Amino acid sequence: MTEPQPTSHESRRKDIARPTEQTRPRPGDAPPAAAAPDPGAELPDARAGGSGQDGARGAAKRTPLGARAADRSGGVTASVPGQPERGGRDTAAASAVPALGAPAVPGEGGSGSAGPGDAAAVARREGDRLRFVGAATRRIARGIDLDEIVLGLCRATVPTFSDAILVHLRDPLPVGDERPVTPFVLRLRRTDRLRLVDEALSESAEAEGLTVLGPGPDLTPASELCEVRTGGELNEVLRGVRPVFAESPAARAALAELLGPDRTVPGGRRAILAPLRGRRRVIGAAVFVRGPERPAFEANDLLVAAQLATHTALGIDKAVLYGREAYIADELQRTMLPDSLPQPTGVRLASRYLPAAETARVGGDWYDAIPLPGSRVALVVGDVMGHSMTSAAIMGQLRTTAQTLAGLDLPPAEVLHHLDEQAQRLGTDRMATCLYAVYDPVAHRITIANAGHPPPVLLHLGGRAEVLRVPPGAPIGVGGVDFEAVELDAPSGATLLLYTDGLVESRLRDVWTGIEQLRERLAATAQLTGPDHSPPLEALCDDVLDMLGPGDRDDDIALLAARFDGIAPSDVAYWFLDPEETAPGRARRLARRALERWGLEELTDSVELLVSEVVTNAVRYAERPVTLRLLKTDVLRCEVGDDSPQLPRQRRARETDEGGRGLFLVNRLARRWGATRLSGGKVVWFELPTRS
Repeated sequence: MTEPQPTSHESRRKDIARPTEQTRPRPGDAPPAAAAPDPGAELPDARAGGSGQDGARGAAKRTPLGARAADRSGGVTASVPGQPERGGRDTAAASAVPALGAPAVPGEGGSGSAGPGDAAAVARREGDRLRFVGAATRRIARGIDLDEIVLGLCRATVPTFSDAILVHLRDPLPVGDERPVTPFVLRLRRTDRLRLVDEALSESAEAEGLTVLGPGPDLTPASELCEVRTGGELNEVLRGVRPVFAESPAARAALAELLGPDRTVPGGRRAILAPLRGRRRVIGAAVFVRGPERPAFEANDLLVAAQLATHTALGIDKAVLYGREAYIADELQRTMLPDSLPQPTGVRLASRYLPAAETARVGGDWYDAIPLPGSRVALVVGDVMGHSMTSAAIMGQLRTTAQTLAGLDLPPAEVLHHLDEQAQRLGTDRMATCLYAVYDPVAHRITIANAGHPPPVLLHLGGRAEVLRVPPGAPIGVGGVDFEAVELDAPSGATLLLYTDGLVESRLRDVWTGIEQLRERLAATAQLTGPDHSPPLEALCDDVLDMLGPGDRDDDIALLAARFDGIAPSDVAYWFLDPEETAPGRARRLARRALERWGLEELTDSVELLVSEVVTNAVRYAERPVTLRLLKTDVLRCEVGDDSPQLPRQRRARETDEGGRGLFLVNRLARRWGATRLSGGKVVWFELPTRS
């Protein structure tokens, strides 16, 4: 009775269980099919047991491809794909991936008889490909910016998958779904391990006037720019999306167009052109090249190239989008915060801003310094809840509102009241804290109103730091609350520090502990400069930020420091003038005496003329006494105030007009001039340079 033949699955299990029987074919069995060469196997030498040159040659053939590539490049070691820098997560997995495309083992997939071990070799080779693709894609995915992603592709493929790679990207790269308006131009972004290949191949190419691209240290062998022509071979290959071998006529023409007319790649299946397609369009191309000492690419290598190209293109798309968002965030934050701080008379300013993290560069913290009439300055610091684009937009609206209210010279408590109303109009959940202070360098006083913000710290000249007792108030946006202002002394040489809660509060400490640490840090810094000198303002800001520990950056930080210099009483002259016809003449006499006392007689003629014109205009509309004040600092500043809210406007007077030329003279003779509306009138001022 004939024994039934086992099924294919049963036969396979028996073959695996009894490998020794596989060497004895049964009568009538068909010879096994020839297997493809194993790209992941090393090449043992048939004369491995010999001696002399044969033994050395056999040892050289058994050397891994990565070591041979490093030896060819003059000792420069290339990182193997899947084996990242020290500390990478896929180091162990990639180290087990042999070089793809290594010379096949004799007897496996050769022209002779094939054994049953061919199936295991094929399975092992495919497993090596899968492990390589996994390690390479992980390496590419770790990149955040464009350069990291392209570098990850190069290091993942050379020399494990190919001996050389060229990466061309569109210039400029399109962002998102925007339609490019410029011609389709590819720029060589990066190359890795390029040189002239062996002499025999290069000599044949040089005879035709070409340069053959292969592995080595030459990093710029290809054309820098390539314009993709509509209807050209390169355009057709890129539109096809799928990688192609260089042996086809269309691929050869496309590579000639991409690399330049005097450049070429090894023939046959030793080069792959892989388009890089993002989410919506082709954004580049990658060329993989193998040298003559390695087997050519196989059909399955096209799938590997497609996987690498897809992951790289999608990563580049995300990197471009991330870069655009980071650029928008930086521009938004830069426009929301002042480009530079003003330097008003009697006070010096310095500021710092730190985002919560590099990935969240915008936030709701802001600071500002606004010059006010009478050489005063408004100091503002605020914090909108959250650190996002929405918080930054709300912060911008509140900052603009605060600048407008400061221009009206409203009291600090009134400014916070209007900010609270504005926040309620923006939404019911728009919460913010704010501290608004006005410094008067003439009176050496500061008026502060608070809306739920951390209190400021005042560093005195002798080194004593104190937390100012300011009414806390409710945050902006609560609605229906009153704000209270307090007026305090601002001695010369003292430094006022305004900040947001990100400086003093974190997960590791509460806000009052942080405020006490800040006070101690300021006092310790002041002790270094001595009791008679204040610490440099910029260095003081840097030293304050140094107090932040590794876990203290939970929120963005805004910091504003003001050094009070003040204006000495001897440099101030102040008078009241009745709104009469004799007021301009009296103003000229008072100004002349003040200039003589200050040693500024050379300004007498200009000051008398300008004071007369401004006072005459004030007397014409005023009902209450007119104020005249002269301030001598680095410039001579004259301020004339009256109770009329109408601001003067410069106009061109006609030849027949008897007046209308006063502001024209002020504009021509003064270095600067302006008019500011106050709650009870206006102030017209001008400045003249002192030639001392």
